[in-house]
Amino acid sequence: MSSDLRPAVPVRPTRALVSASAIAHNLAELRRVLPRATSIIGVVKADAYGHGAVLVARALAAARVDWLGVAVAEEGIALREAGIQTPILVLDGIFEPQLDLALQERLTPVVFSEAQLAPLAAAAARRGGRIPAVHVKIDTGMGRLGLLPGEVGGFAALARSMGIPVAAVMSHLANADTGDEETSRAQMARLDAAVKVFRDLGFPPFEQHLANTAAALEMPEACRALVRPGLALYGHVPAPRLADKVRLRPALSWVTEILQIKRVPAGYPVSYGGLYRTARPSSLAVLPVGYADGYRRSMTGRIAVLVRGRRVPVAGAITMDLTIIDVTDAPAARVGDPVVLIGRQGEDEITVQELAAAAGTIPYEIFCGIGPRVPRVGVP
Repeated sequence: MSSDLRPAVPVRPTRALVSASAIAHNLAELRRVLPRATSIIGVVKADAYGHGAVLVARALAAARVDWLGVAVAEEGIALREAGIQTPILVLDGIFEPQLDLALQERLTPVVFSEAQLAPLAAAAARRGGRIPAVHVKIDTGMGRLGLLPGEVGGFAALARSMGIPVAAVMSHLANADTGDEETSRAQMARLDAAVKVFRDLGFPPFEQHLANTAAALEMPEACRALVRPGLALYGHVPAPRLADKVRLRPALSWVTEILQIKRVPAGYPVSYGGLYRTARPSSLAVLPVGYADGYRRSMTGRIAVLVRGRRVPVAGAITMDLTIIDVTDAPAARVGDPVVLIGRQGEDEITVQELAAAAGTIPYEIFCGIGPRVPRVGVP
């Protein structure tokens, strides 16, 4: 279920603020730096990387994005139910029991095995309509979904014999984020070989796509008719070396408020296990957010938050529902003060990259891990 279906009025002050104007700005920036003929599939899978799929899809649709990309049919159906009319590509394929509803909702399937073709044709026949044009995925070196190069000929011949139209042939780059252009070029060559198989069998003209954010920004030759940016739409690049290539605006801020403040003596143990002990008489503030919300326990002792424009440390183990911060050096702090977990306050900023480094993971996982009880609230 999309986070956009949660109550409009949050039970707690903990919430994720998502800027529609930042999403639109980032799409415009990508259009500015990409070749003019390139169309964009805005990737909104996994609840739009934790930003709220309906919020983001509406912003992208208003900015006239060419396509939306989801992982599973349920995500695409939820967008249709929210009134989104933009073409939707289901990147991980459509399971057979979902086909009738998915076709009814005009979702475009990605196919990656011969076994998918007959059920697709049968679902189209049940509806009395044409078989929808598919995007065919080739495994060019990712080792994940897709036809292996040796399987392409048999698949293409079967699809041709069944009258399955092909709208695009696609793949996914495994090492674009790392800057390994040699591997990416080898994958592009394998995609080109697969494309030739389809063309030699007489398929009508079709498109190609394989570029994610990193490849779109760094490898013009990877920008085929379509590109599939994800993280850039949300205001971030997947590697620091790409930061100067495009002017992005972070779309999400994660905020809460101080729930309680207490004064404790020096040597006072804080949270489970007493991992943190106050070195002096201290003021501790409690925040209504914890690891059940995606504020990860593994970040304990490694992160700070912003209170009244000042960085203050998280004190002690992050717990399931609550987090304690040491506001001794922010003496003006009061109950109800806004606290920034990700985002800007005053002259300082807590970045998602900081949280990811503290948790030993990547920004994608931090965003996707923001829990379902944190409302995503649209802001300008």
